[in-house]
Amino acid sequence: MAVSLREYRARIKSTESMKKITRAMELIAASRIIKAQQRAQAAAPYARELTRAVSAVATFSNVDHPLTREEENPKRAAVLIVTSDRGLAGAYSANVLKEAERLAEKLRSEGKEIDTYICGRKGEAYYKFRQRPVVRSWTGFSDQPSYDVAAEVGAALIESFLKQQGEEGDVDEVHLVYTRFRSMLTQEPTAVRLLPLEVVEAEEGGSAERPDPSDVLPLYEFEPSAEAVLDGLLPQYVQSRVFFALLQAAASELAARQKAMKSATDNADELIKKYTRIANQARQAGITQEISEIVGGVNALADANSGSE
Repeated sequence: MAVSLREYRARIKSTESMKKITRAMELIAASRIIKAQQRAQAAAPYARELTRAVSAVATFSNVDHPLTREEENPKRAAVLIVTSDRGLAGAYSANVLKEAERLAEKLRSEGKEIDTYICGRKGEAYYKFRQRPVVRSWTGFSDQPSYDVAAEVGAALIESFLKQQGEEGDVDEVHLVYTRFRSMLTQEPTAVRLLPLEVVEAEEGGSAERPDPSDVLPLYEFEPSAEAVLDGLLPQYVQSRVFFALLQAAASELAARQKAMKSATDNADELIKKYTRIANQARQAGITQEISEIVGGVNALADANSGSE
């Protein structure tokens, strides 16, 4: 019984240590998520106005631009998957990878081959473990993305898209899979097509919806030409979409981590209560057994003395 009691006390001590770690991680995620939300909200007006500009130019210029041109028979698609660099965030990375698998299955059913691009060590490890090829990956910034990284990712995707069909590394479509931040309790894995360009309106709350047909687009005069304007706007548009997705994913990752660590802390509390109760029962049982042995020994001694008389 004493061995069992020591074992439960050791479990209580280790659970208390684990609780301190999960509590600290919960507080860190809670402190960082405010900044992540503010960055996503600050990027929303720029994304919205850039979308309006691209929508107006694409609508009124009538220019056949490579980034807006759809192939008649697309054969290959690039998929950028945004996951986390670290774990302990619940099912955050698993959910976005499931969404990517659904998208991949849909694209394969349409007869398209897939080139995979990944942001985040979790997605990289997922594909490496399953020995699946990855064209390129970026890691080390999932909870604090920068525009420089988004520009590098967007440039790599645009470069693959602009290659001539049949050239090594060419793709006919570019898709993005990331986690959209709805609220502290809701993060939604989302798949969108970036190229050929589908103009979408990014709302301040973080959602991306198609423009309202009744919305009056601004009128522009193109200088030096509409094609030159599109050459400058469309790459920035793609990069801003990637950056906005990275910011949304960062906020979602921190929210998921805070929720997971809070749940872990609560579970640790329950385990400590459970082990404490069992340890008390074991201690009481040991005391009762010792008292019974003492009483039994006294009775046996009394019987022996009375027999000798």
